[in-house]
Amino acid sequence: MLRNKAFIILLLFLVCPGYSPAQSDFIYQPQGKRNPFIPLVSKDGRLLRLDKEEEKGKTDLMVDGIIYDKQGVSYALVNGRVAAIGDYSGEYRVLKIEDDRVIFLKGDQMREVLINKGGPIEKTKN
Repeated sequence: MLRNKAFIILLLFLVCPGYSPAQSDFIYQPQGKRNPFIPLVSKDGRLLRLDKEEEKGKTDLMVDGIIYDKQGVSYALVNGRVAAIGDYSGEYRVLKIEDDRVIFLKGDQMREVLINKGGPIEKTKN
């Protein structure tokens, strides 16, 4: 009886060599998830913002803090995120960081935003 069962199992493996009950086709469905090959941290150790969709509608710029280094790299806290020169906040690129203000560029329009001391203060230059 045991030989018959073993023979039937062996026969099934010989007839269906490609079938494995544990193997199934897997198709990855990203559905808006981030690309796992894009790093989460920049080369200088800052966290990168990957949720661009949320940032697209944002045009209001708030500078809540500045770490200013006259001879080195300065950082600003823009809309709750740390930004350096060249980084983007919405459609605006950080052009210059000074001790009390950040200058942004969007196309040919420059915006100068003073550090927030109770409310946003800004100047627009063309």
